[in-house]
Amino acid sequence: MIKKVIIFSMLGIFIYACGPATEKDKEKEKEVEKTKIEQKVLTEEERSFLDNLASLCNKSFAGEQVYMKEGRESWEDKNFVMHVTVCKDDEVHIPFHLDDDESRTWMFLVDEHGLRFRHDHRYEDGTPEEKTLYGGYADGEGTQYMQKFPVDDYSVELLDDHDRKRQWNVKLAEDMSKFSYKLLYHGEIVMQADFDLTEPIN
Repeated sequence: MIKKVIIFSMLGIFIYACGPATEKDKEKEKEVEKTKIEQKVLTEEERSFLDNLASLCNKSFAGEQVYMKEGRESWEDKNFVMHVTVCKDDEVHIPFHLDDDESRTWMFLVDEHGLRFRHDHRYEDGTPEEKTLYGGYADGEGTQYMQKFPVDDYSVELLDDHDRKRQWNVKLAEDMSKFSYKLLYHGEIVMQADFDLTEPIN
């Protein structure tokens, strides 16, 4: 009888010690899983590219239209400003303002499929526009300073781009002096904006 009591007591202690995980334990598990996903899907170059973007955190930079294909609305006379606002291990947000238009945010995100680039478009009250969160995944051939994002399946349907003609290229100068955003159709540049990273404006 004494042996049984001891066994059950030890079993009770074991169950108590290995009881339900606390909220803190659950958060740690989530962080571990997130790290596993990130390590699995990002190349070394993609990780470094995201880190390079994050190094600009809490800074704003002026830019300009470098090129706009003929026939499209020119933004040459508008004031371009990019703000690097959210900088985490798995995401970087860069609101892009044109004069008083603050509807656009460039988002670089890590998910189970890789490094994703999205365009978040919102109305002044913060509600999403009808065509928003379009973009693509890094093609796996980029560097720590440049990544190419061909249009993804979600964006193909949203933008009716079944020929998959869109691609976004984002490039940093190797000396971190310039940030370039390019939109391409069938490999041809349609629009390019450059930002001077040498002189933050805030």
